[in-house]
Parts: sequence; structure tokens; C-alpha cells
Amino acid sequence: MIELAFSILASDFAHLADEVAAAERGGGTIVHIDVMDGHFVPNITFGPPMVKALRPITKLPLDCHLMIEDPDDYIPAFAQAGANMISVHQEVCRNLHRTLQHIAEHKALPGVVINPATPVDTLVEVLPMVHFVLVMSVNSGFGGQQFLPLAVDKIAHLARLRKQMGLNFRIEVDGGVALDTVASVVQAGAEMLVAGSAVFEKGRTEQNAVELLRVARAAAPAG
Repeated sequence: MIELAFSILASDFAHLADEVAAAERGGGTIVHIDVMDGHFVPNITFGPPMVKALRPITKLPLDCHLMIEDPDDYIPAFAQAGANMISVHQEVCRNLHRTLQHIAEHKALPGVVINPATPVDTLVEVLPMVHFVLVMSVNSGFGGQQFLPLAVDKIAHLARLRKQMGLNFRIEVDGGVALDTVASVVQAGAEMLVAGSAVFEKGRTEQNAVELLRVARAAAPAG
């Protein structure tokens, strides 16, 4: 099933509850929260207080993408604040298996993320324990970047691995997902589409979400 995980990084923070409601009316089914620490990536965004503030205003799952150093130190706080899904970067985890276990122990769905320069095959050993894999199609750190086409091959590679290994993890893609790029990632095997600017720009949040999902689902492989 194709799902839209709308990234609140691109929303109007002064009207966040309204923005989330509009994206949900447009078909969005996951709230994506980009957590950045200014160390692992060159930007600072949200922490557990934002997750805690969001939890009462939506019943949708909260998908926390931790672009931070030492994620193990913060997983309990994000889980306690209401995160349903927590993903960590392969590049920053000294013991990735243990970190993913840590997420599951705190009753959140574990995900792993790879940056554009990280090979898919670095994940083979942990694929059986993740709920989803997030492929970055831009360099982590800022919204509104241009889509990197190399992500399409990585998504297709993951889809092949999933079939070969008999697994059922989901494939998420984040970065530059818009009307002109969404078909290619869906055709390659992506099912969870993170979009920020494409949803929240121009004050047409609900319509933007509807249109993006329409194009994505039209491109989905049969069956």
C-alpha cells in the first residue's frame, strides 16, 4: 500500500495543527518528524517536546527520523513522548543491531536509514529486524533539496533483497519527492513516501497531498 508520510519540517509552524489536519484530509497517513542535532547533520530542528505536542492533535502514527549522534541516549524520550516509529542512521550507530533492539524494547517500530553514499548491502544483517528501511534521496539536513536519481536503484536493490530474503519490511524514501519524481520511486518499490515541500508549499496542503498520492498510486506496480 502506498502511504504519504508528510514531513512537518515544511509546514507552517504557527498553524501546525491545521496543517496536519489538512494533510490528513488529503490522504496523508503518517506524520514524519525530522529530528536534527546540528552535529550529524548541519541543521537543528525538533526534539521530544515537539512529538509530545503533536501527540494530542492527531491519531496518525508519528514517524521520528533521528538524524542525530548517539541516538540510543534519546530513544526512550522519543518513545515516551509518543513516537510510533523511530528510525536511526546506519552511518552513526556503532552497534546498529543493539540500537534497533533498543527501539523495539521501547514499543516503537524500528527503522534504519541510509544516506546517498551508503550502500544498501551494509544493511543485510539487520533487515530481518526492521519494520522499514528509509532511503535518503537527498543529503540529510535540509528540506527542499533536489532529488538524487541514484536513490531509485537503491530502492530497487532493497526490493530485490526483500524478496530474496523472504522479508516484509517496508521501503520509505525521503528527499525531493514531488510530482515529477514520485512515479520513479514507487515503480522501484517504495511504499512510504516522505514529502514536505511538495505537500505544504503554496498553502494548498490538502490538494497537494491528494495530487501526490494520485500520481504515486497510478505508478504502483500491479499486484
